[in-house]
Amino acid sequence: MKFFERKERWGLTWRGWLLAGLLAMVVGSGVFWRIQPFLAISEPVPCRILVVEGWVDWLTIGAAVEEFHSGGYTRVLTTGGPVVGNGDYVNDFQTCASVGADRLRKSGLPAEKVQMVPCRKMARDRTFASAVALRDWFKSENLPMENFNVLTEDVHARRTQILYQKAFSADHNDDGEGKEIQIGIISVPDPDYPAEEWWKYSQGVKDVFGEVLAYVYTKLFFDGDN
Repeated sequence: MKFFERKERWGLTWRGWLLAGLLAMVVGSGVFWRIQPFLAISEPVPCRILVVEGWVDWLTIGAAVEEFHSGGYTRVLTTGGPVVGNGDYVNDFQTCASVGADRLRKSGLPAEKVQMVPCRKMARDRTFASAVALRDWFKSENLPMENFNVLTEDVHARRTQILYQKAFSADHNDDGEGKEIQIGIISVPDPDYPAEEWWKYSQGVKDVFGEVLAYVYTKLFFDGDN
């Protein structure tokens, strides 16, 4: 009666392990150098509506004003939930949407061109909740769904586009609207560090690696229920 048997198996030699290690280094290096441009994507689409995430800084607000004037837009919508640090929802004027709208007006945009669309819940997935609030606003105002661009900061761009697409997709829109909606994205560079040398700055490392984790979570685990 046998309890063990001998089998041949293939294994890497030291040269094989060296080659595998070199290949891993090459692939890892390629990912490292391309990760920031991958996250900070800019893919605008032809449209009349510009959506600005209300939490962005003053430099990004300035870029939004320039984009509005150069892009032929007719309206700017600002999004965002309760201001961080205020606790839960208090009123529409204590939301990031209101803050962003106010900054756009102070930066020169005509008041009648700016519309805040606040999210009235302190959600864990704030970007998605803001996108859902925008989708519901279109419905409540009986406005036709149409293409729009979302303007945001730096490496937050790719995940923002994904979450807005999820919110406006047919899967989250029971009446079937949104099926043909194209959602563009515009990324404004972070003023605190150069994009091409993000790894040299603590804020750059924090932003990039934080967004990598958030992106993986969004792609693999986020189901978009809201």
